[in-house]
Amino acid sequence: MRAEAALPVGFLDPLPPEERAAWQQSRINAGMASSIGFIAPLRSVRPKAEYHDVPFSRNGQLVVVAGEKQVVAPANIPSCKQFWKAGDYEGIDGGFSAVGMDHVRVHPKFLHSNATSHKWALGAFAELLDNAMDEVCNGATYVSVDVLDNKKEKGKMLLVEDNGGGMTPDKMRQCMSLGYSAKSKLANTIGQYGNGFKTSSMRLGADVIVFSRCQGRDGTSTTQSVGMLSYTFLRSTGKEDIVVPMIDFVKRGETWEMLTRSSVDDWKRNSETIVQWSPYQSEEDLFQQFELLNDQGTRIIIYNLWEDEEGATELDFDTDPQDIQIRGVSRDEKKIEMAKQYPNSRHFLTYQHSLRSYASILYLRLSPGFRIILRGKDVEHHNLVNDMMLSEEITYRPQPVGDETSKDPNAVAVVSIGFVKDAEHHIDIQGFNVYHKNRLIKPFWRVWNAAGSDGRGAIGVLEANFVEPAHDKQGFERTIVLARLEARLQAMQKKYWSSNCHLIGYAKRRNVKNSVSPEKETNATANSKSCSRFSSNGHTFCNDKSKLKSTGGEHDKGPVHSSIQARNQPITQQAQTGQTPGISVVKMEDTVSNLREENQSTKNSLQQVLRDLQYERDRNKTLEGKIKAAEKRISDLDNNHDNLALMLIEERRHWQQQEESLRSRLMDASVTIDELLKKVKVLESRITFSCKTER
Repeated sequence: MRAEAALPVGFLDPLPPEERAAWQQSRINAGMASSIGFIAPLRSVRPKAEYHDVPFSRNGQLVVVAGEKQVVAPANIPSCKQFWKAGDYEGIDGGFSAVGMDHVRVHPKFLHSNATSHKWALGAFAELLDNAMDEVCNGATYVSVDVLDNKKEKGKMLLVEDNGGGMTPDKMRQCMSLGYSAKSKLANTIGQYGNGFKTSSMRLGADVIVFSRCQGRDGTSTTQSVGMLSYTFLRSTGKEDIVVPMIDFVKRGETWEMLTRSSVDDWKRNSETIVQWSPYQSEEDLFQQFELLNDQGTRIIIYNLWEDEEGATELDFDTDPQDIQIRGVSRDEKKIEMAKQYPNSRHFLTYQHSLRSYASILYLRLSPGFRIILRGKDVEHHNLVNDMMLSEEITYRPQPVGDETSKDPNAVAVVSIGFVKDAEHHIDIQGFNVYHKNRLIKPFWRVWNAAGSDGRGAIGVLEANFVEPAHDKQGFERTIVLARLEARLQAMQKKYWSSNCHLIGYAKRRNVKNSVSPEKETNATANSKSCSRFSSNGHTFCNDKSKLKSTGGEHDKGPVHSSIQARNQPITQQAQTGQTPGISVVKMEDTVSNLREENQSTKNSLQQVLRDLQYERDRNKTLEGKIKAAEKRISDLDNNHDNLALMLIEERRHWQQQEESLRSRLMDASVTIDELLKKVKVLESRITFSCKTER
């Protein structure tokens, strides 16, 4: 054998039995994984001393495997308990090491940055309540939100539990995956983006553990699963990928047996990791949580809750033992006192800091028999229409835009608008509660920001299923359809308030459209003067033949005609006698002069209107140009998106080919190694035989 082809020391040593068995099991698992859409990582051949499959303790330090590479993590990584600062950390070495196939990785910091879409903690609770509401079709009759004690860490934990259909092992993994959602294809469900559980749980606390039990259907067995999404675990161990340990059980007869997806060792390793980083002190305490689910359901525990700058939890559990409230800027003590004085306005004044208040208006309708239980007490469902007086209903049908689905003839919204019953106190309460598929998206949306008191007291409720909610479900995507809805709601509020404000003690507003401006009054008077002619018998006629009529000395507008007749009566009498007094001529000249001035004023007004119209026309042209530019940009972006998609497909095909090539080479290398080992054994036996012969 040539020197340049010399193998490293120990390369030809036979594999120990346990590593050979592990290698064979990994080959089997790779085949199983490929059948369900996962690719098993490739393992390079290295000395045994470099492999460690599970975290272990050594000299007070935590050793973690990160991509087949041994990494030593400090035992005491400082943890941040404030949500908005929790993302400020790097991995163990801050590097990026690709193992096997080159691929995009998801760093644990993404869990935190993804959760920042929730600026408001109560919006995170709403996402969890939505998941329970979606289980009504699977038999759910309640969702319970409660506060528990963390006996292991001496803190508080949040519990969200429902008795819905639960999750199978596959659905549990889909729930923990990023961006996966089967609900987007279902008509009567709220969830659609596949991101709500992750963002909401991570917004409320650093860690979440989920227990779920699902009854067997269609010939399948009853299963139960537990999964842990722990930011503390990922951060403390310096992980550079999101790792979510899960274990499953299957019921056979009356006994629960472990359900393995790869190997028994992996199952036990995941169980040990969950127990270590969970709020439970032992495996027995952990599995005891399943017994609280009865036959089916899901139990979510959020722990290591985020704290504020003063070291207190963001959530306030003590002010009201039957509520969960928010500390800080969302809490306004003045509004809390006003809510006691004005009970009909209570939800407007308290929904921003009180979960009980917000949950009571979160859904436009509750399914019959379904309960929302907060800290042991039912949340009373409230319809804001019951807080209105002098209410009206207006049907709004959106106009279709391009090829949008708003062409659906059923895409309408019935807007209920009225004054809140406390409006007579002139407190500044107004806005529209806009629901989407039964879920409140925009609470008390203030569409009219008048400088004075206009708009106060007017509230509205509508369900707009033709606009798309944003990912955090606390607003809508800014589209043309939404802009038109906003403009229409503003017009509704203005018209309603101007027509009815005097009924609650405000000064009556003039209806500008129906009032006559001074200029129009002057023009009408001038036209009536120019149309008046007097005959010898004192009758009045109009020069416009289409309006020619005899008034018999009485004009339809009595005061106008009587003044003209009185002014011209001397002229008629003196015309009969053939006299032309100078004073009458002066009056006529004054009248003509006034008419000229009025005509000039009217001409100036018309010219100003023409200038305004020209300005609006120019502005419209500018806007049309911007719209065309925007459409072109959108078209370019679509083209770029298509090109990127093609590139990604091509890259994926390329890497798949490389993977197959590497797998083939690995198999060939394994065969070559076996052949070399056999040859070495033959050589060794020959050398041994020759040595014996020489002796």
